[in-house]
Amino acid sequence: MSTVTTQAPAPGGVRRPGARARSAPNRPLLGILGVTTLLLLWEAMPRAGVLPERYFPPVSEVLLTLAERALTGPFWEAVGHTLYGWALGLAIAFVAAVVLGFALGAAPRVRAFTTSTVDFLRPIPSVALIPLAVLVYGTDIRSTLLLVIYACFWLIYIQVLYGVADVDPVAEQTARSYGLGRLSRIRYVVWPTTLPYLMTGLRLAAAVGLILSITAQLIIGSPGIGQQITTAQQGNAIALVYAWIVATGILGVIINIGVRALERRVLRWHTSVRGEVTT
Repeated sequence: MSTVTTQAPAPGGVRRPGARARSAPNRPLLGILGVTTLLLLWEAMPRAGVLPERYFPPVSEVLLTLAERALTGPFWEAVGHTLYGWALGLAIAFVAAVVLGFALGAAPRVRAFTTSTVDFLRPIPSVALIPLAVLVYGTDIRSTLLLVIYACFWLIYIQVLYGVADVDPVAEQTARSYGLGRLSRIRYVVWPTTLPYLMTGLRLAAAVGLILSITAQLIIGSPGIGQQITTAQQGNAIALVYAWIVATGILGVIINIGVRALERRVLRWHTSVRGEVTT
């Protein structure tokens, strides 16, 4: 006699695969619905007089301004400057954080020795370094890089330390008993354990790096989207200011989608990603 178990809930409150599959198409639909609602409210409230149209132009005017600017060379030049500072700063921070994280995380005594230094430096906000960046580099792109690298480094470095510390001691001892050398243990034991932490740090750093890149351009005046926002604000071009802000949001969404796609590809073997794919 067979037992019917299709209605039993999964352990831990996890939904059945069939239920996940049925609800999956609703996610992008809900996202589109949310954006559409926001745009309709943005269009209606200034026209209804709820918000002063002088300072809050309707979204149709903002999008038209953005479309016009997107057909010009200076627009893409500013986007290119922003992306260049973001990508280069993130890459440098990533390499430095991975190298130092593995080197110090694998040596408990050295990690303990540097803990107080990390606890002192990590809470310092990157914007606090703006006077130093201007003093040393002026409005050069290196000022932007300094802020982006500093902010992104700590986000990735701390995650790498957590990942190295999370290595299963039994797996480590088993690898030693089989005669695996230090590099082999890092490759086959430490690296797979640390990789999910590393990708989390990269995802967080990618978003923060874009924020710091535009913030540096806003305050320091280095070339990029931030500088264009400041210029539009000084010229009282309110619709253009919002157009650049919308462009920044679109850029952030594209970056997030790209990093999430990279994370799913790199961690396709991990249980969290396999569960996400089934949804």
